[in-house]
Amino acid sequence: MRNFVSKRAEEIPPSGIRKFFDLVLTMEDVISLGVGEPDFRTPWNICESSIYSIEQGVTSYTSNKGLQTLRDALSRYLAQHYNLQYSADNEILVTTGVSEGLDIAVRSIVDPGDEILIAQPSYVSYAPCVSLAGGTSVPVRCTEKDHFRLNPDILAEKITARSKALIINFPNNPTGGVMSRGDLKAIADIVIDHDLLLISDEVYAELTYEARHCAAATVSDLWERTITLNGFSKAYAMTGWRIGYLCAPTELLEAALKIHQYVMLCAPVMGQVGALEALRSSEEEKNSMVNEYRLRRNMFVAGLNRIGLPCHVPEGAFYAFPSVKKTGLSDVEFAERLLKDQRVAVVPGSVFGAGGEDHLRCAYAVSRKDLSTALGRMEEFMSKL
Repeated sequence: MRNFVSKRAEEIPPSGIRKFFDLVLTMEDVISLGVGEPDFRTPWNICESSIYSIEQGVTSYTSNKGLQTLRDALSRYLAQHYNLQYSADNEILVTTGVSEGLDIAVRSIVDPGDEILIAQPSYVSYAPCVSLAGGTSVPVRCTEKDHFRLNPDILAEKITARSKALIINFPNNPTGGVMSRGDLKAIADIVIDHDLLLISDEVYAELTYEARHCAAATVSDLWERTITLNGFSKAYAMTGWRIGYLCAPTELLEAALKIHQYVMLCAPVMGQVGALEALRSSEEEKNSMVNEYRLRRNMFVAGLNRIGLPCHVPEGAFYAFPSVKKTGLSDVEFAERLLKDQRVAVVPGSVFGAGGEDHLRCAYAVSRKDLSTALGRMEEFMSKL
């Protein structure tokens, strides 16, 4: 029998994160700092609104674009919080998580041979999405020296005649890096000069600790050439609800909508109802979670530096990204040995692409007690090297 698997599927590497998750499942007494999701429960008012909608028989398809009430609320929310102006009628699309939003955004713009620049380290799905769409991903390294911000000079060096778009994610997974308005302005000048499209994944926008998040589409003249992605998973502890949204000028949104209506039809209506309740009544719970993350960050990063794992202070998201270079171990070796010897699970930075090598992604989305225990085990591991 012939091989029915496509070359594109064969060539995509398996997720480096999944490898460690699978190993953790076979072990006991593991403190996992590898999971990129909140440890909080979804606020009860969100759950209750969704349950009530089911009891009332709200279980059917919605419009392809999503509930009108949710899109209206998103339009107001983005304007009030980030000065982002998007029409609920033709510039906002509700997606099944930000992951789907990214996939359809990439597929709606990429033709075979197009090069898509990706600021890295970055979430593991970006490059595979580009490959599946027939494009070529071009990593643009963000360095520790730049606090893992995107350096405009490094970006400019990577642009060719085939470059079509740039994908960025700030606040960043896995580094916690953020981009200020000034940082984004320098990138905007290059994007506009080279007539590129920008895909900006801002799912961690609510999780910033030193300054308010600056939405990329509000900088210079980027709005007309930006696809903004966001969602409810991180800020409202709704990872399993799978509700995100894509915002873009009408022409770009309509292209993404055509793909969405064939492969997804619409996001789950129960999740959309919950998302609407989150926007209406969950600001206090969200802010409480963000404050707790800030306390955990301060405690954990101080502890990492104390035990000999140099770590910059992440200004967003809920990840620390310490360096293991001084230990003489690679990030993969360090992560594997730490898990086997001390039952602490972290993710090697190299799985997140260029610039991630010699680092670890440690999620501080666990209790302070678990973070303290993890630091103790990591210190014990370091003492034996």
